[in-house]
Amino acid sequence: MPRALLSVYDKTDLVPFAAGLHEMGWDLVASGGTEKELTAAGLPVTPVEQLTGEPEMLGGRVKTLHPAIHAGLLARDRDSDRAELQAHGYAPINMVVCNLYPFSQTVARSGVTLSDAVEQIDIGGVTLIRAGAKNFFSVVTVCDPFDYGRVLAALRAAGEVDMPMRRELAVKAFSHTRDYDTAIHAYLARAAAPIVTEDQPLPDQLSVAVHKVETLRYGENPHQSAAYYSTSEGEGPLGGILLSGKALSYTNILDIDAAWRAASSFDRPAVVIVKHLTPCGIAVGDTLAEAFPKALASDPLSAFGCAMAVNREVDEAFVDSLGSLLIDDLAAPSFSQGALTMLSAKRKNCRLMQIPIPYSGVDLEIRSVHRGYLVQHADIGDPDGTQMKVVTQRSPTEDELAALKFAWKAMQHVKSNAIVIAGLDATYGIGGGVTSRVDAARLAVAKAGERAKGAVMASDGLIPFADGLEAVAEAGVTAVVQPGGSIRDAEVIEAANRYNIAMVFTGVRHFRH
Repeated sequence: MPRALLSVYDKTDLVPFAAGLHEMGWDLVASGGTEKELTAAGLPVTPVEQLTGEPEMLGGRVKTLHPAIHAGLLARDRDSDRAELQAHGYAPINMVVCNLYPFSQTVARSGVTLSDAVEQIDIGGVTLIRAGAKNFFSVVTVCDPFDYGRVLAALRAAGEVDMPMRRELAVKAFSHTRDYDTAIHAYLARAAAPIVTEDQPLPDQLSVAVHKVETLRYGENPHQSAAYYSTSEGEGPLGGILLSGKALSYTNILDIDAAWRAASSFDRPAVVIVKHLTPCGIAVGDTLAEAFPKALASDPLSAFGCAMAVNREVDEAFVDSLGSLLIDDLAAPSFSQGALTMLSAKRKNCRLMQIPIPYSGVDLEIRSVHRGYLVQHADIGDPDGTQMKVVTQRSPTEDELAALKFAWKAMQHVKSNAIVIAGLDATYGIGGGVTSRVDAARLAVAKAGERAKGAVMASDGLIPFADGLEAVAEAGVTAVVQPGGSIRDAEVIEAANRYNIAMVFTGVRHFRH
């Protein structure tokens, strides 16, 4: 009779599947907890140790690593292999049903030690899966309970699993072990240096274990296919939960991510409004309801159909403050029940994303380019010790300095070239994502309008020519913060003095491409 070896961590639908095999005359061999589960269900099971003639060893670390198992799995359908098996008293194994300890889930738990993690590294299971998948011409390898039904259906219909399905299952099996090994490598590499810092060297080999969470309707455009993958199995997009609204699209996720990163960088209640991956309004206040109108005033025209993120719980007062603005996406750490009721009634299509964990910048940023990848540490603000150095005849006033600090932080989330005109707690005009810094300045001035008078300006990169500073000076900006470092710094400083502008250098650039 055909023989199946079963050794699974995930026992979903295990008993019905094994019962189906038994009804069709299959001999069941199992180990450890799998054997106990099947025996408790009344199914006849041959323990692995009876097949190998050896007991489990080292507290269960060694169970299936034996020629009686692996010769049976790796034997080909040829006379010489069958004769060799028979000479040793072994028999072919025609199916292996195996899945692995959830390593990623184990190491994601708080308080897990390196020793705890190492104990979850499966050796025998991985070897069973690889052996069965390698010999898919002769062995059916099943690693996903989702496939139990169709395997049974194939056996009942034809008495065997055909070659296309065997190959498909083998591909899935190798994918399972690949992801498992990648997760282990990624964890051990991270455990060796668990905190990602700017001065930590990037690894020589980079392993990224990701899991497909959902297939998206399409990518940036309808002719592009797309899906969302997570670094944590079973976790929703951006580590959050879609509470209501339409399904998330590719661009929705990008915009929510940009807004969430920005909102997470502020300590006070903050509202960030994003269009096309760049903020068009950022403001802070004592409450979200107080901050929102200030963020909207930065660019009410662009805010139509926006993605928005806040860093406090969404309450009824905040929902009331939104008025009639069309919002495609709203992300927050939590939503009050009253706010959810109001939003569900009035904004049925708005995607409400609950994201409990603020963006921390601990993950590496990875971007694909032609035939490779670019990897960098995330920009989460100025390095420790960064100071604003006054380079003009006039120093900023106390209020100007506070506004400069706000503008400098807000600017770091704007696409380069980035120019932000702001007050103490809100952006007034944002120019970003354009090819010329002077054009970015003119755009920011146009957005700010009359509010540019007495405001401050932040630039993500050095100001290369005086014309960029003159554009904001003539609009009434009174203080500027920029990295400095241009060969024409003297020219720019002279222009600032001429307009009685206070200017500070930080020595730190914040490009965002």
